[in-house]
Amino acid sequence: MTQASARIGIDVGGTNTDAVILVGTEVLASTKVPTTKDIQSGVAKAAAAVMEEAGLSVEHIQEVMIGTTQFTNAFIERKKLTPICSIRIALPATTSVRPFTDWPEDLAAMIGQHSFLVGGGHEFDGRKIAELDEGEVARIAKAAAQKGISEFAITSVFSPVDKFFEERAAAVVLANCPQANITLSSEVGRLGLIERENASNMNASLIAFANDVISGFKQALEHLQIQAPFYISQNDGTLMNEDYIRRYPVLTFASGPTNSMRGAAYLTKLQNAIVVDIGGTTTDVGVLINGFPRESSIPVDIGGVRTNFRMPDIISIGLGGGSIVRSTEDGEIKIGPDSVGYELTEKALVFGGDVLTTTDIIVAAGRCEIGDPKLVSHLDKDVVDAAEAEIHRMIETIVDRMKTSKSDMPVILVGGGSVLVSRPLRGASEVIAPSNSGVANAIGAAKSQIGSEIDKIFSYTELGREPSIELAKTQASQSCEAAGAEPDSIEIVDVDEIPLSYLPGGAVRIRVKAVGDLRR
Repeated sequence: MTQASARIGIDVGGTNTDAVILVGTEVLASTKVPTTKDIQSGVAKAAAAVMEEAGLSVEHIQEVMIGTTQFTNAFIERKKLTPICSIRIALPATTSVRPFTDWPEDLAAMIGQHSFLVGGGHEFDGRKIAELDEGEVARIAKAAAQKGISEFAITSVFSPVDKFFEERAAAVVLANCPQANITLSSEVGRLGLIERENASNMNASLIAFANDVISGFKQALEHLQIQAPFYISQNDGTLMNEDYIRRYPVLTFASGPTNSMRGAAYLTKLQNAIVVDIGGTTTDVGVLINGFPRESSIPVDIGGVRTNFRMPDIISIGLGGGSIVRSTEDGEIKIGPDSVGYELTEKALVFGGDVLTTTDIIVAAGRCEIGDPKLVSHLDKDVVDAAEAEIHRMIETIVDRMKTSKSDMPVILVGGGSVLVSRPLRGASEVIAPSNSGVANAIGAAKSQIGSEIDKIFSYTELGREPSIELAKTQASQSCEAAGAEPDSIEIVDVDEIPLSYLPGGAVRIRVKAVGDLRR
């Protein structure tokens, strides 16, 4: 074991900031500290705690990996978002549905008051709809600059097939608004125009906040005099470097559950399993396929906005260690979805509080020792048994929903609330609660690789099948290298071909995912 290979994994959640130190494959130390309002002080405290516990100094830290829910929370809570200028290159097409049409009114009013349609765009096979109206793009950019708007989202019809108009429009915007930060839809979303445009607009609104968050992380590490580079977790289980996250903060959405799933794969060495991540308020359930989270195949709603960028296929329910337990008038037991959350140690019965939680139930059932078991010894045994049965029923139901066949699958329990599961689960071939499962999210962040994905339409009639696939692989590898991967380590881990029979010309949608080790 060499101390020079140490890396810190940190997961910044809404309630707790978890941190671990890994040397090779060994977890040397782990901790949980409260997430702080300024973010960086909590990160610094967590990193300092695990270094002290592991007995390592800053020169032993080679890399720092950070997972964060800050960008997801900002969008859902409508906080720290920036007004943007959204340009759709499409005229004379797509006039019936304008940008921000399907957005919640409050969110559209906050960031979407400056949206425009200009001439241009392509058909699915690369034919031009019209020439790009560069004069109109220049006028829009100048007007935005005068209003103090510097965040732009540019979306062109079928830009995943040909992104020339988006890139040319970006050049025109920069010539007229040099301080512009530009999001191109071809680099964020997938084929569907509206969902891809939505993802681009979301990303643009988060750029300014991303700079603040990244600066905060840098300050936390500088405060500890850690000179190692740091990386941010994406929602596909891979990492982005500092420059990449400043450009694409939206790709962190749902990275918390993803980190837990990657951590579960690392802790158990299982490549295909169902992961049940139980926190203080919610339980997130996903599926590991070849060691990575299964991606959602349908548009995902985030904060009321429909998007189509890559997202893990996750189902969440209101069940956690702090979930409130109630008896209904007809004698049934109801659990959650409300929770005492981070106030568990103040409000739960086992800690001297007056709220009955799932933690109290498990302690009363004798499944674990948390707080003072004497404080729940008075609970009615029938209530305890019924509540415990309801906890398992809720988890079994969601596990069954995530399965694609009747066959039983391994179930991996992670998260601080995993003690809620105390018996076998129907539909599970085995239930595994690995060591260090409570900080699986931080471990997942620490063990992640650099990754990238491309999703484009190719014409097999024009290029042929093999050349099309090789081109897609090359583009995915190049994107992975740009994100910070060591070129020689890059490998293709997934290739998906989807024939588009409703389109002429042998059109096939190809999705390719590449991963690689961090560039030293």
